[in-house]
Amino acid sequence: MDVKLTLKLDQEVIEKAKLFAAEKKLSLSRLIESYLNSLTSDQATDLLEISPYVKSLSSGIKIPADYDYKKDHATYLEQKYK
Repeated sequence: MDVKLTLKLDQEVIEKAKLFAAEKKLSLSRLIESYLNSLTSDQATDLLEISPYVKSLSSGIKIPADYDYKKDHATYLEQKYK
């Protein structure tokens, strides 16, 4: 059963999406439906699994949630160009 949905999006995004849909010979509604379906399908959750190889690349270092990398980088640059 099809149901109407109203979305509020940036005009530029809408225009790009319309062009993309036209190139694929799809309606914008069908394109968005396909995208949302792929996001919510059971297969999509399987695709998010991290491979053992990528897991092996982990350094084991835990980064604090409040870590300010910009400040740390600025301090590094100050020391480097002193």
